[in-house]
Amino acid sequence: MDRAPDAPAVRDAAGAWTYRELAAHSHAFAAWLRDQGIGRGDRVLLQLPSSREMVAMFHGAARRGAVFVPLNPAMKPFHLRSVVRDAEPKLVIGNAATAEQLRAIADVPVHDLADLWAEVRKGYETGARPEPEPVEPDDLAALIYTSGSTAAPKAVISPHRQVTFATRALTAALGYRPDDVVFCRFPMSWDYGLYKVLMTCAARCAIVLADGESDFVLLKRMRETGVTVVPIVPSLATMIVSLAGRDRREPPPVRMFTNTGAALPPATIDALRAHFPGARVVRQYGQTEAKRITVMPPEEDTERPASVGLPLPGTRVLVLDPEGRPVPTGEVGEIVAVGPHVMGGYWRNAEVTARTFRPDPETGEPRLHTGDYGSLDADGYLYFEGRRDDMFKRKGFRMSTLEIESAAMDIPGVRAAAALPPSDRHDLALFVESDLDAQTLTDELMQRLDHTRMPAVCRVLSEFPFTLHGKNARQELEALLEKDET
Repeated sequence: MDRAPDAPAVRDAAGAWTYRELAAHSHAFAAWLRDQGIGRGDRVLLQLPSSREMVAMFHGAARRGAVFVPLNPAMKPFHLRSVVRDAEPKLVIGNAATAEQLRAIADVPVHDLADLWAEVRKGYETGARPEPEPVEPDDLAALIYTSGSTAAPKAVISPHRQVTFATRALTAALGYRPDDVVFCRFPMSWDYGLYKVLMTCAARCAIVLADGESDFVLLKRMRETGVTVVPIVPSLATMIVSLAGRDRREPPPVRMFTNTGAALPPATIDALRAHFPGARVVRQYGQTEAKRITVMPPEEDTERPASVGLPLPGTRVLVLDPEGRPVPTGEVGEIVAVGPHVMGGYWRNAEVTARTFRPDPETGEPRLHTGDYGSLDADGYLYFEGRRDDMFKRKGFRMSTLEIESAAMDIPGVRAAAALPPSDRHDLALFVESDLDAQTLTDELMQRLDHTRMPAVCRVLSEFPFTLHGKNARQELEALLEKDET
């Protein structure tokens, strides 16, 4: 942080710090951790909204060699119990909203942020600067708990070596600049939010942490802070487009939107470009298990519109058949990532690790088998076809839920869409968020889909359920469907 000590580093709703101030607070937190007996390899679990303090705590934990375990503040006790039991933290940090439920679950000290930060502040004012704990590249920097379809916790092991490589490679691929201001609406408990903190630090640019702010002030905050880069998922993109459509003022100076989580509908991409003239909309593909796998070069954002880009520098993408052999160019197979960004497996889950992180049969190098399907063109650009759960056969034809959702999103007035593949409980079903009636939706779909792909059930919702990370909450939709059928 000595390269640009007085440059803006991090801003939240309560204020801002320079890199000098961020570094000093991180040293003070490292001193506080030392006084609590926290050292190399100890897990520090936090259930907090993103803030300047949380950024300092990440860096301070790294200085002590401790493992940062961030959890979403909205995580309920049902999942929280499993995660705390799995992580076995030595120390837990919450706030007024989360500390009590953490105390009821954890059998280790649980500290309220307001109380501990008063002590950290004293260390900051006295210039506390403890000697850093020696850290090896293969030591853990973080455990990132992914949102899955089961109650069982699953944490991605994130060693310093892989985290550092992925941060630098992604910062270079996206071309972050020292004068950028990155507007982050995602919690640090999600790798999409955490890595934005790391990438802005690598580029010595500024980040605005806005995951706790009201949707209604979104554009106002973007304008006030002069944001230039906005990471998005489809639901956030739809919200930004809706707000921008009603706002007649000068748009914020956004030069780049970066998307992940799910594909952006072409209509949303066009709307973002229309409301933010000159902004690039960059497509990406990734998984927490390798952070990011491909990025469309920003200068090529209008080219190959179906592609999700090229592998990160220094990494490779393979597309393999069920026997593990490369498929010909243009043919669909499983997407497999190879390189120094592939993380260390799953925490205390050897069975799933062995199934997902498999050694190269010739070199022994770990390869991440994503369970997703895609193809490569002759120039090495990846085309994402769908996740394993998205692909299905119906009426003798192979298809993907993405095809159905894309057709629905093409209908004017549809704000969100999620298709549920056939199962032993129901046929192909489609949910959309819209003000349209079900008959109009069906009529419009019939103009876009052949009869084999027409959903058996089309439901219109006034408000769509999303996961904590802004993805379609398919489990809630399944429950709605089953409730209708009982």
